Amino acid sequence: MRSKIQRALPAAFLFLFSAMVVFAQQPDPKTQLDAAKTFSRQGDFANAIVVLNKALQKDPNNLELGKELAFDYYMQHDYVKGLATAKPLVERADADVQCYQILGMLYRGSEELPNCEKLYKDGLKKFPDDGELYNEYGELLWLKGDYSAIKQWEKGIEADPNYSSNYYNACKYYYLTFDKVWSLLYGEIFVNLESYSQRTAEIKQVLLSSYKKLFSENNVKKDQNVKSTFVVAYLDEINKQSSALAMGVTPESLMILRSQFIEDWFKKYSTQFPYRLFDYQRQLMKEGLFDAYNQWIFGPADDLTAYQTWANTHTEEYTRFNNFQKGRIFKLPQGQYYQIVAK
Repeated sequence: MRSKIQRALPAAFLFLFSAMVVFAQQPDPKTQLDAAKTFSRQGDFANAIVVLNKALQKDPNNLELGKELAFDYYMQHDYVKGLATAKPLVERADADVQCYQILGMLYRGSEELPNCEKLYKDGLKKFPDDGELYNEYGELLWLKGDYSAIKQWEKGIEADPNYSSNYYNACKYYYLTFDKVWSLLYGEIFVNLESYSQRTAEIKQVLLSSYKKLFSENNVKKDQNVKSTFVVAYLDEINKQSSALAMGVTPESLMILRSQFIEDWFKKYSTQFPYRLFDYQRQLMKEGLFDAYNQWIFGPADDLTAYQTWANTHTEEYTRFNNFQKGRIFKLPQGQYYQIVAK
């Protein structure tokens, strides 16, 4: 009997050792999450879902795994499973903004718009300073044909002034109205926050067109209905420089108009209305880079070939501006909000 037990012990130890090796070789949830994200970036959402479900079996309360799984279901257009995964996440005490965003995407994908609107309202109660939620709520309202979307984008700009998408949507909204001032200001802030994207090229076109419309539609006059004293001051000063556009709205004439505007603005209004965008323009003027900056904004929108010719004949200025642009972070402070939106 004793010899049989002795012979069985090595086999038992071998089995136990093998099990320990297999267990040790099992990836941890963090490794699986990284692997799933790699699959997702490659567009292989099916494999990402397999890995994430395996990881959640070991760590069912892992919020990051749950968010990634819900997102991958969204990317596969499997809204039923995505909703089943995402809904419990927003109920958790540690739910973050991404939980609300992912569930919002799933609601929009499955066309459950009333549920989506309620979700954004709940999310903004929990995260009242989050620009992303304001932006997405605004986009939902716009999708429904509800023009009060602008109120959400404006709230996002006021609460979270360095989140770019609210400026993007607000700029395009105001371009469709008679109010070109905020189309101009928000558009230029946007291209400085998000300087190199497809949306940047789009907004540069809007900016050039907005200047043309501002002056061609005679919108520069003081409007008695304008409630913002900041806008009244802006229109006063920009109107004084309109002679610079006598031969048309071009990158060169806009550079003259905008240079004169900044000089006069800082003589009269910089203390009353501190504004980061104008501070940045003045900084570029002092650095001798304002011409290059104006070419960068308006040149490609006006005439791409002419802009490329300018860049080739102003190599040093073009290079200095690009290096300056890429070496700085454009950030806006809280409190420089002067728009007045009807409640």
